[in-house]
Amino acid sequence: MQPDTHTRLPRSANFALIAILVCQLMVVLDATIVNIALPDIRIALDFTPTSLSWVLNAYTLAFGGLLLLGARAGDLYGRRRVFLAGIVVFTVASLAGGLTDSASLLLTARFAQGIGAAFASPSALALLMVTFREGPERTRAIGLYTAVSIGGSAVGLMAGGLLTEWVSWRWVFFVNVPIGLALLVLARRSLPETDRHVGKIDLPGALTSTLGMGALVYGIVRASSDGWGDVGTIAALAGGLVLLGLFVLVETRAPMPITPLRLFANRTRNLSYLARLTLIAGMFGMFFFLTQFLQGVLHYSALVTGLAFMPLTAALFASSQFSSRVLSARFNQRLTMTSGILLSMLGLLWLTQLSQTSGYLMVLGPLLLVGFGNGVAFVPLTTAALAGVAPADSGAASGLVNVMQQVGGSLGLAVLVTVFGSVSRSAAKHPAAGVDPAVYGFVHGAQWAFGVGAGLLAVAALLVLAMRPSQRPVAVDELSDELAIELETAAAAG
Repeated sequence: MQPDTHTRLPRSANFALIAILVCQLMVVLDATIVNIALPDIRIALDFTPTSLSWVLNAYTLAFGGLLLLGARAGDLYGRRRVFLAGIVVFTVASLAGGLTDSASLLLTARFAQGIGAAFASPSALALLMVTFREGPERTRAIGLYTAVSIGGSAVGLMAGGLLTEWVSWRWVFFVNVPIGLALLVLARRSLPETDRHVGKIDLPGALTSTLGMGALVYGIVRASSDGWGDVGTIAALAGGLVLLGLFVLVETRAPMPITPLRLFANRTRNLSYLARLTLIAGMFGMFFFLTQFLQGVLHYSALVTGLAFMPLTAALFASSQFSSRVLSARFNQRLTMTSGILLSMLGLLWLTQLSQTSGYLMVLGPLLLVGFGNGVAFVPLTTAALAGVAPADSGAASGLVNVMQQVGGSLGLAVLVTVFGSVSRSAAKHPAAGVDPAVYGFVHGAQWAFGVGAGLLAVAALLVLAMRPSQRPVAVDELSDELAIELETAAAAG
């Protein structure tokens, strides 16, 4: 495969950046915006307590299962084309989800949303890397993209609370329709198109990667509800690992692989993938447990619960910009990433001190620490995952970044829910005097879940420290120059 020989640069890079950020925000927040609306959805569509979780899981399953295929499709058929196709699917599915009066049709719409997101999201990041070739602009773009990617979950909780309380649960879906239509118009006018490449999708690779990732994500999701010892969980996880093993074997022989194995030839890049997975795994449960704590223990409304996460979002946006503009240029990248991860770890450790008598101030401090820490860490971590990648492989590399985030979130939540369930059931049998057993059990289970999450962040910090100093993550300015040289050389040769 030859690298892209040219791109049509947009008339306004700012409009291109807005299109990319809005797409990523829609994709990320859609995993959480529905959370607060779940009680209303259950009543309106007669979901059972067991089936209700699939309103979230259907999206996760489709998104995680198709990410690798969606990423490579952009490399082969043009990233703007695939981006626009993904947005169309996502928007139509959102409209269908808001209109439906059937539980089964809502789950179908959620699955379709996941399909659209799997094709749009990796193309968005790849388009960012192609569009912004100058150092300062690339730095700003990476910082904003990172803030949206990580902060989108908190924004989703806020938006879900506002829409559910002020309008209707249906608007957590309808809100995507006008945004999606505006995004289609903006993207067609501002985003650059990349060259299409001669060749076809590697069908054996597409089949094994899609089924393998789907089975793995399904197994992880099932583990959170049915346990790790469940026969279905074990079968799904084993099947997923076998299929992904076959996928690797297929990719070694495919002339145009879905995921070029050369992407794994760099130690720093590999460690950045693993660090991202464990970091997301450790912190993802925070939203899950804090949402329940604020509503179930502090008795906040859906609206107030959503607004309670605003400090985290503000801290994350501020620190990601500081990281991209100042820290990445002045300090060693390993030091920046490690410092950010340790800040987030301290926030989770602080949450292990929550009790049934804790107020919001006990939550505010950890939210600020996690927000600042993630903003500092994720900018250089994203840069490390994409450093040195040839332009023709940027879609596949972007897909892997998204895969680590998606699998990390699902895996982390499953592990933390398992820990929570075991501890909370035991604690509820011996509550403190005068305390509701359910509340006592929940608080103790959440304390342990936050502690295990902090442990996962410690693993992420060790992975970052294992990066070789001689192979440090390339600074954004350096990466811009490398891509510019490669594009100019290819254009001259063509």
